[in-house]
Amino acid sequence: MSLFLDFSALQSVPAANLNRDDLGSPKQVRYGNATRIRVSSQSWKRVIRHGVEHDLGEKAARTRMVPVRLRQALERAGWPAELAAFAGTQVAASAGKKGIGTEKEGHTSVLLFVPEAAVDELAAVCTEYREALEGGQGKKNPGQLLPPARIEEILKRRTASISLLGRMLAELPDANVDGAAQVAHAFTTHAAEPQRDYFTAVDDWLGEAETGSGHLDTAEFSAGVFYRYATVNVTDLVKNLEGDTKAARTVLSSFAEHFLLSLPQAKRNSTAPHTLPDLAYLAVREHRPLSLAAAFETPVAADIQGGFSKNSRAGLAAYAKSINRLTGERSRRFHGHATIAPDEHLDGLGTEIDSYEQLIEAATEAALPQSGAQQ
Repeated sequence: MSLFLDFSALQSVPAANLNRDDLGSPKQVRYGNATRIRVSSQSWKRVIRHGVEHDLGEKAARTRMVPVRLRQALERAGWPAELAAFAGTQVAASAGKKGIGTEKEGHTSVLLFVPEAAVDELAAVCTEYREALEGGQGKKNPGQLLPPARIEEILKRRTASISLLGRMLAELPDANVDGAAQVAHAFTTHAAEPQRDYFTAVDDWLGEAETGSGHLDTAEFSAGVFYRYATVNVTDLVKNLEGDTKAARTVLSSFAEHFLLSLPQAKRNSTAPHTLPDLAYLAVREHRPLSLAAAFETPVAADIQGGFSKNSRAGLAAYAKSINRLTGERSRRFHGHATIAPDEHLDGLGTEIDSYEQLIEAATEAALPQSGAQQ
């Protein structure tokens, strides 16, 4: 039996462009015969991952630049530039049975997801096998000059964020990790479309008699109330962390905090959309997770004062109450919420808790009790 911690949040975001498409427009999705503004899961997941890694002091990098960083490290250690570059390509070529390809710039042909400490460990292996590298340098087909098993062991090493979010690497199947966290695309609870912004930049050194601007252009932005959802398979997280329940509890709490408090960083200097969710709802469930996104298949209408936040909170609570009726509230160990408007009495969202911090603590305790045993 698997155990899941579900996260739902409603967040009002003012004029912003949190996540752009290939034309620079805010991403969109059509749902319930209405166009909504969307923020991709990858965009929000990235900032959450960086927050978790900062909390744990255990950084990882999703990158194609391992050979480049290795070359730079070896050059700093006094290696000749050409030998250092060759060592970087050899690390990729010696990974696993068939190796990983490299491109002209020295980048790997695929993205790797490795602990930042991997570069230093790979540099140590190269130093140990420097004589072999010097002997193979310049050969058309030098083969694998570094020990494949050791290179693979370094590249497949995990951090907490890798255990949480997963890793896929076809070239090294043993390095694959099924992520414990799933993050949904956020979307507005109501109909919304991008808006255009015409802007100019003044040239400060224009003469007094000169008029006009130094630059003019148009950009797009959007605004709205977003429904956000994620879930963590707590059972898989503990398994990925080799049964370390204490570490899993720390990772789970960190993920919860950054799910609620983080915001994608696109266009932040020109929009500063630094809001927090108006409502957070957490639930610990057995067997399977449960998104409440369908609460907004029918777009929310504005209230009498013109806002969408209040009706979105009411809609989420009403839908959750109906789902609880249908499921008989089975297989749910805990559910609770924290809201900016406690006077609204949101039936269906479980225990009302004052703060996000207390809500996270209560949900984490239900999922992973301090005793270490899942009840």
